[in-house]
Amino acid sequence: MTLEIKNLNVSIGNIPILRDVSLTVPSGQMFGLIGHNGAGKTTLMRAIMGLLEADDGSITFDGKDLRKTADFGRAKGGISYMPEDRRLIPSLTVEENILLPAWTNGIADARERLEWVYDLLPEIAQFRARRAMQLSGGQQKLVALGRALMPGRKLLLLDEPFEGVAPVLSRRLSEVISNLGSSGLCVLISESDDTHSADLVTGSYRIERGTVSSSNTQPA
Repeated sequence: MTLEIKNLNVSIGNIPILRDVSLTVPSGQMFGLIGHNGAGKTTLMRAIMGLLEADDGSITFDGKDLRKTADFGRAKGGISYMPEDRRLIPSLTVEENILLPAWTNGIADARERLEWVYDLLPEIAQFRARRAMQLSGGQQKLVALGRALMPGRKLLLLDEPFEGVAPVLSRRLSEVISNLGSSGLCVLISESDDTHSADLVTGSYRIERGTVSSSNTQPA
């Protein structure tokens, strides 16, 4: 279940954003995507999810051509995305937000999956009945991660998971994400720098002005 991107080009409004991006995230490994704001990290993740159309190049995962797969088909295939701005529905409860992708994608074992998420993140189980609008920013990040884990059984894309989070919750997020490594997930984590992800990842790619300029891979 390897994510492989080759010579990917993506434009928004006829403005080139990604230029010949190539990277590989091997099965069961975590890799960082490091770059300043505006470097193209979010654009790349949205292209992987099918939320942005690529101009050319290839995106394959688990041997499947994702460019030929509808965006909803990617979620059904075990690929999930945690956006930087969380995108929780304020009026829904924590549990309803987490279950939302299970409802929309027809996940048959949603209750079992929900209990797994609660075991991994017991703190969000404690406020499962609260509405998302009542949570702090850090708590919302935890809920957004829990929601992403519902359909994300194979590939998980985490866009700036530590951004704007208090140090104590940032350490907790690091702990949870580290534990995901033993679950066999393929994970791509974006950050402005590698302050939080350096000890979590097998390797990292640096993206600047829409181009992956370098990579650093550690022994698995």
